[in-house]
This record gives sequence, C-alpha cells and structure tokens, in this order.
Amino acid sequence: MREAEAGRLQLPLGPVAGKAVVHGHCHQKSFGAFKPVEQVLRLVPDLDVETIESSCCGMAGAFGYGADTYQTSIEMAELSLLPAVRRADDATLIVADGTSCRHQIKDGAGRAALHVARVLAMSLDSARSNPTPLPLAKEPIHG
Repeated sequence: MREAEAGRLQLPLGPVAGKAVVHGHCHQKSFGAFKPVEQVLRLVPDLDVETIESSCCGMAGAFGYGADTYQTSIEMAELSLLPAVRRADDATLIVADGTSCRHQIKDGAGRAALHVARVLAMSLDSARSNPTPLPLAKEPIHG
C-alpha cells in the first residue's frame, strides 16, 4: 500500500467481483497490518469492500481442532464471523489472509475464503484477459 500511495505501484488491475467481505487475521489487527489489506482490496476496480467486524475466528492455529477446545472455537466464530459469511451471496468474495481463518470459514460456513494475494492475482488476470481497448483514431490511418 505504501508503494501505491507513493505512486510507484503500477498494477494493471481488472474487475473480479462486485463485492468482497474481508476478515482480518488477529496478527494483522494486532500489528496494524489489516487496514492496508482493506486499502489494497479497494484498488481492485468495481470491488465494494466490506469489513467483517469480528474478533478472532476461533481457530487460533490448531486450537479449534482440539477435542477440549472445539466448542469454544465454534462459539467464537459464531459471534460475528460465520454469520457474516453466511449472509454473503454466492457472488461475493470472502477474503481472509489467515490459514486457520480460511479453514474455520470453510468448515463453519461451507465457503472458500481467499487470501488477498489471490484476489490481486485474479484482478491481474482479469486485466490481462480483458485489456482496455485503445481509443479509436480520430482520423483514418493510411498504410
């Protein structure tokens, strides 16, 4: 995001979806790295970015897989994350950078979540496969 703000980031991005809901990983939130993720997603043309106001997804690495901690993990995810994912329609991208967060979303809501880098890769692919046509010449070109 620093490179974009400084005008040094020249990514040919194309549209990928109309909307994305994004969940911040606990470490991103703790170290101030989540806001740039939201800002980078907003560079994607025509993408409405909505942040899921959530705490930890509940997985915390392997915590959510433990027999004695599974229920606590699910209860944490059900506070806000999983209901928000379930409300999103099928065309909405679900974005979560944390590996364990993506697993929790898949297991708890049946949706595949994407890392922000995958969304950017999709956007780059979209721009490559649908390049902006060159403007028509005002005068005929003679050969």
